[in-house]
Amino acid sequence: MGSGGELTQYTWEEVQKRCTREERWLVINRKVYDITRFCQRHPGGPRVISHYSGQDATDPFTAFHIDKELVQKHMKCLLIGELAPGQPCVEPSKNAALVEDFRTLRTTVEQMNLLKPNKLFFFGVLLHIIVLDVLAWLNLSYFGPSLISFLITAVFLGTVQAQAGWLQHDFGHLSVFSTSKWNHLVHQFVIGHLKGAPASWWNHLHFQHHAKPNCFRKDPDINMHPLFFALGKKLSVELGMKKKKYMPYNQQHKYFFLIGPPALIPLYFQWYIFIFAVQRKKWADLAWMISFYVRFAFCYFPILGVGGTISLFMLVRFIESNWFVWVTQMNHIPMHIDYDQNKEWLSTQLQATCNVDQSLFNDWFSGHLNFQIEHHLFPTMPRHNYWKAAPLVRSLCKKYGIEYQSKPLFTAFADIVHSLKESGELWLDAYLHK
Repeated sequence: MGSGGELTQYTWEEVQKRCTREERWLVINRKVYDITRFCQRHPGGPRVISHYSGQDATDPFTAFHIDKELVQKHMKCLLIGELAPGQPCVEPSKNAALVEDFRTLRTTVEQMNLLKPNKLFFFGVLLHIIVLDVLAWLNLSYFGPSLISFLITAVFLGTVQAQAGWLQHDFGHLSVFSTSKWNHLVHQFVIGHLKGAPASWWNHLHFQHHAKPNCFRKDPDINMHPLFFALGKKLSVELGMKKKKYMPYNQQHKYFFLIGPPALIPLYFQWYIFIFAVQRKKWADLAWMISFYVRFAFCYFPILGVGGTISLFMLVRFIESNWFVWVTQMNHIPMHIDYDQNKEWLSTQLQATCNVDQSLFNDWFSGHLNFQIEHHLFPTMPRHNYWKAAPLVRSLCKKYGIEYQSKPLFTAFADIVHSLKESGELWLDAYLHK
């Protein structure tokens, strides 16, 4: 503050310099905030807010928070100044007209009530999950532990895990209730008791992904580069030029089928989530997780015994893992992957995401994440409204010449493999010749 109580004025250049570990500033609606010490207390995790150090965070702030007035009250102690009158509302490197048009689009979306949830829809989703869970147990209980009934139950339970995964995603994004508190509480129940995973772990990873999708060192969803895969055209060439070879990347489109879809959850997530919860002392999350395993054991130990129950559990995780990886990667891996270029919110999301064509099956199978573009632009929007927002987003993209991709489901699956093959070949060429 100045001596008279007025806000200190800053330029964009001064803000952009504050993006180090020692000092972190960001801008929201022309106000400058010092988040250096606040990062560790940020409810969404320290990294997601830190990824916008030195940048304008107005659009992600608007996108992620459903009770902005309450959040802004807590932000008052972080306020250190404002942009000088001569400074533009967005960074000079960004397209101000595009930013303004997107904010107008968001206002239109709000006026159309597309951010208002239909609670009956989400109740129906929860009900169908519970019904499938009960049918899985009834099948084994009535028909006995034959191979056929065992496999049918595994398919039922694998479906339960996948669909519960999409439902916890809704609560995690604050898409169901009007207050953050109720969304968080039910989120812990769904991901903890129905799936056996910690809500805090999901928040820590997923919000970073939304804040900076496909941005290397900021999006944890692409952390498999470069240890397991060479991702993106630019990053793959860079890796090759540095003569880095952690894996035979030119074969990654083949070994993806071994260490990707079938292995991610059973061999990595399954044990890492416990380490995460214990290390970070998330005891409430751990209690919810334990309740899932107790319930699973109580249901299936009497029918299958210890060995049979463990076998069923691992088969269910295998089914879930394949389902989860193909759906979550079809929208992102084939898209642009690079370091953070600090583009407009619309451009950042569109270059990193694509849609899969709408159908009743695709909507159900992917938990409406076939509308990945709309979900990324409006992460708190209830999933049943994505299709209503899609024409508006398409129109804005067309105005600015931004590619809006939508493709058939199996084309999207195939594009994962094709993109891995292409980036692997780019790495090999750079590794051998540059």
